Amino acid sequence: MASGSCRIPIPQFPDPAADAPLAPSKTTQAAVFAGGCFWCVEAVFRELRGVQSVRSGYVGGTAATANYKAVCGGQTDHAEAIEIVYDSSQVTYGQLLKIHFSVAHDPTTLNQQGNDIGRQYRSVVYYMDEEQKRVAEGYIQQLNKAGVFTSPIVTTVEPLKEFFEAEAYHQNYAALNPNQPYIAYVAAPKVEKLRESFPEKLG
Repeated sequence: MASGSCRIPIPQFPDPAADAPLAPSKTTQAAVFAGGCFWCVEAVFRELRGVQSVRSGYVGGTAATANYKAVCGGQTDHAEAIEIVYDSSQVTYGQLLKIHFSVAHDPTTLNQQGNDIGRQYRSVVYYMDEEQKRVAEGYIQQLNKAGVFTSPIVTTVEPLKEFFEAEAYHQNYAALNPNQPYIAYVAAPKVEKLRESFPEKLG
């Protein structure tokens, strides 16, 4: 996470004021977020209670350019993204947003996460329906108004057109490659921050 993003301590990070309620019974829903390298974002969300699966992939461009070589070259319209399938009777969409903004990435750096620079690392909430759009836009306004970050949030809220699953070797990459330097120095600290700050949310 970029070091320049000063914020209030995570234990006091606000809940969404306009969240959707927990479903009365097990209901499977999906959320799609982009926030830098998908290895790191995926690793954080795999830890959460109520999350059934997480896939890394690409959103924003065409099927022809939905591959790692093209996306990393920065010449496509894709962002590296994750798709979260979750039980909305255990975790709300707003709570997923809270983790995304407080732990998984820095929403104040435009087209950049730390040393990863390019549009493929942009911050986006891709909504699937008007309810997700309402909660996401409301939460961003709430965080900006509260001055949670010292810089404005640059995350965009956009309709999801199509999610393209990334190559098989990217899936669950952090857990399968804990000694890879990028994972050890970038992804692992985010997972540890989640565990320390939100132990009650872990699966």
